[in-house]
Amino acid sequence: MKKNLIYLTGFMASGKSTIGPILANTIGWEFLDLDRVIEEKLGKKIVDIFKVEGEDFFRIFESDTLNELSKLTKYVISLGGGTIENEKNLNQIKKTGILIYLETSPEAAYRRLRFKTDRPALLFENYNPTKQEFINRINSILSRRVKYYNQADIKINTDDKPVGITVDLIVRLLRREFQIEEN
Repeated sequence: MKKNLIYLTGFMASGKSTIGPILANTIGWEFLDLDRVIEEKLGKKIVDIFKVEGEDFFRIFESDTLNELSKLTKYVISLGGGTIENEKNLNQIKKTGILIYLETSPEAAYRRLRFKTDRPALLFENYNPTKQEFINRINSILSRRVKYYNQADIKINTDDKPVGITVDLIVRLLRREFQIEEN
């Protein structure tokens, strides 16, 4: 069966929201960012949804929204970093599309995230963490998620590759492994 959805997964700042629209444009598909869809539906930023409604509410809403999006065709969908930790979500993704893991090292994630304040999982209560504390938090989250990330159909490291090179590599792999052609 030819799959008509491509899902991008990976840790925060691995490149999902940057690579996604370029990949979609390159193959002639549409692009959606799951977190942006949720923000639009709820009228709040993800960090505020976590603060006000809580993570459990967010994860249920995320699953429901993913289920809706999984019925689309010819879309590249950027997932939230933790979306695939839910077994039901992971099964839905694998059943309906091609899963691409954009892998990044904890050090690269730290460089990209150290000044961000909109990532609930990386907020420290009332103090600025040291570099090591920040990397330890990244490692803790990564160690929990890596078994899910490693179930991806394609795995690409994004640490030091320019975006264009990464997209070209993904397109070549999609053509070869999944017969995805540009429109």
